[in-house]
Amino acid sequence: MSHGPALHGPGPGGRGHGPSRVDKADVSQLKAHPVSLRRIGKLFVPYKGPLLLVVLLISASSLVSLFQPFLVRGIIDDALPHQNVPLLTWLVIAMIGIAAITSVIGVWQTWISTRVGQSVMHDLRSKLFGHLQSQSMGFFTRTHGGEVQSRMTNDINGMQNLVTNTATSVASNVTTAIGTMIAMLVLSPWLSLISLLVIPPAVWVARKVAFMRRDITAKQQAQMATLQNYVDEGLSVSGIRLAKTVGSTGRDSERFTGASRELIELEMQSQMAGRWRMATMQIVFAAIPAVIYLAAGFPVGGAGLSIGTVVAFTALQANLFRPVMGLMSVGVQWITAMAFFSRIFEWLDLVPEIKEPANPVHLDPATVRGEVRFEHVDFGYSEEATVLHDVDLTIPAGTTTAIVGHTGSGKSTLASLLPRLNDVSNGRVTIDGVDVRDIPLDTLSQIIGVVSQETYLVHASVRDNLLMAAPDAGDDVLWDALEAAHIAGLVRDLPEGLDTMVGARGHRFSGGEQQRLAIARTLLRNPRVLVLDEATSALDNATEAQVQAALDHLAATRTTLTIAHRLSTVEDAEQIVVLDGGRVLERGSAPELRAAGGAFAHLSARQLDGEDLDDADLDADPIAAEIADGTLEERDFARVQGAHAGHSGHGDRTSHAGQH
Repeated sequence: MSHGPALHGPGPGGRGHGPSRVDKADVSQLKAHPVSLRRIGKLFVPYKGPLLLVVLLISASSLVSLFQPFLVRGIIDDALPHQNVPLLTWLVIAMIGIAAITSVIGVWQTWISTRVGQSVMHDLRSKLFGHLQSQSMGFFTRTHGGEVQSRMTNDINGMQNLVTNTATSVASNVTTAIGTMIAMLVLSPWLSLISLLVIPPAVWVARKVAFMRRDITAKQQAQMATLQNYVDEGLSVSGIRLAKTVGSTGRDSERFTGASRELIELEMQSQMAGRWRMATMQIVFAAIPAVIYLAAGFPVGGAGLSIGTVVAFTALQANLFRPVMGLMSVGVQWITAMAFFSRIFEWLDLVPEIKEPANPVHLDPATVRGEVRFEHVDFGYSEEATVLHDVDLTIPAGTTTAIVGHTGSGKSTLASLLPRLNDVSNGRVTIDGVDVRDIPLDTLSQIIGVVSQETYLVHASVRDNLLMAAPDAGDDVLWDALEAAHIAGLVRDLPEGLDTMVGARGHRFSGGEQQRLAIARTLLRNPRVLVLDEATSALDNATEAQVQAALDHLAATRTTLTIAHRLSTVEDAEQIVVLDGGRVLERGSAPELRAAGGAFAHLSARQLDGEDLDDADLDADPIAAEIADGTLEERDFARVQGAHAGHSGHGDRTSHAGQH
């Protein structure tokens, strides 16, 4: 099953409905992911009563409206010629009554069908949202954000058409078409034959016009999708900042203007498509009453036809074209709606890579000690791309372990295994001896707190952002968390205090302020285990000092796994682990590792010389280079590591490192 952005989905502009040609993408979607009618039917089971009532109301409205032509015939043939005022009065009252009844039925039917459609849409939307939340981070890195939005909005909205439009229009058109043809036959079999001969060419012309407009509409939708992408890229907070800093605002504006100009041509084509055919069809429709009048005047078949009958018949015949055209487009609408269902069901059938445990082990977050172990862990985003290799690591409860290494060494990947943003390929990760895969995800999120480099604040108030972590927290608790995060003073100085809007993605605040707000939010959850994923790497020295103070407060008494960008921030860590290529090169305290003269000592020297850790080449270190190419014998590496092999809480570093 494909998870990536190549999946078919409608553009942001949605789809047009009505007489049209079947979309090849819809056919391909249904072929790849067939939809069971039984499965669709289950969605409507809770609403079968209202749906049945809708069908009955539509049928009743269609049948009642058919009496109008007969009332017209009575007025023309009987009431007016004979000056029968009582009869005329009753016939007029009946006409008004029928109009009122059909209007009331129409309002009632629209309310019920819309309610049912919105309810089914709500059920599917909520189910899909919850299901997608259970997917791993890998799903969202593979899938374009626009694809997710399209399926959550356009596809589900399109499915509502099956309930509120397609299903109801079928009932309405069938009853209207059948009733109209019966009434026409009752009025005059001869005129009915003439009308049925004229209708096919009119339908053919209308279909040709619809085909032409459908193709142009598809181009319009694609162009609208392009415009929407330009808006998303150019007018978002990040997009406009990029445009202003690289000087591309003029080019972006020209690009948008060009795309918008193309819409003018497409709209002109759409309006003019088949205009001559439509003009021809209008002539045909104008000629139909004339043909009926002519046929009524012929001695053969027209004999005995009253004026009222001819007028009533003409009104019926004019009303026949609409339901016939509606029924002809049902097939296309049905395939389109089924394709929408297919796209939604395709994602609902995705098996989450991160699953709730079948036999959960319930830990009390308040009593967890917080000992973390990585036991011979392997991980790869695919079978061909293994990122971590046999990582064996113990983090004693209440201590801090720092993971260092150059970009791509697997630091963040290792950290992601603890809160189960990813699951190990081999081995296991435990908290107090319990495999994290056996801990309910909600409990795991209470035990583990994560502060990453990419802070995310929702477009809401400071208060709302903090309450995401503790919905029931009072203001005093919120202020305590802000104090601990070293940002309470700044928030107090804001005119609206806790009710200050943070702006899109938190851009009303600086990077350091965003980080401290995120730290305050994490403090409110009071996790026993903390993951700090390069939380200060993008900050200047002054801001980093403020954030680091908040992090130190946050990490106190907690088991902490720190992904380090600057080695100076992990000097006090009880254990430092150097990763390279997903393998552990060495581990120990900072003094021990410097004394050993290995990779960490080399990295420290490079940073002291002003070079960034990401630029430090581990392979420039002789030990790291020999490990990488396999020339360093196991006993030699053990000898190098012997200087700090006995450091407490680090496990059997000598034997483990020698495996690499």
